[in-house]
Amino acid sequence: MNVTPAKQIDDYIAALPAEQAAALSHLRSVVAAAAPDAVEAISYSMPAFKLGRRVLVYYAAFKDHLSLFPASGSVMDKLGVDLRKHFSGKGTLQFTAEHPLPDDLVRRIVEVRREEMGSD
Repeated sequence: MNVTPAKQIDDYIAALPAEQAAALSHLRSVVAAAAPDAVEAISYSMPAFKLGRRVLVYYAAFKDHLSLFPASGSVMDKLGVDLRKHFSGKGTLQFTAEHPLPDDLVRRIVEVRREEMGSD
């Protein structure tokens, strides 16, 4: 049986505790609105958005936090001051359902990634 990535992502989110599911669903909708031409995918067992063959961003749930992976060090360089409180390592932003990433910050991350990726 061939399962679509969106269905896999729906299943991934549905398996989470309610608060995490709501937070990742919201993040997913913000990224989708900021990159309407991106395609959802599962990559490295995580939900992702892709432009062409390249990953725009990944996101995932963990026991005690959620993460957004911009898939780029340059996002951290360009938005470092704004990302600092969420920065947990090279290319990883951590947050919780109670303290999600601000929508405007997510949109800026997507914008920087889109610029960086060019027309790929």
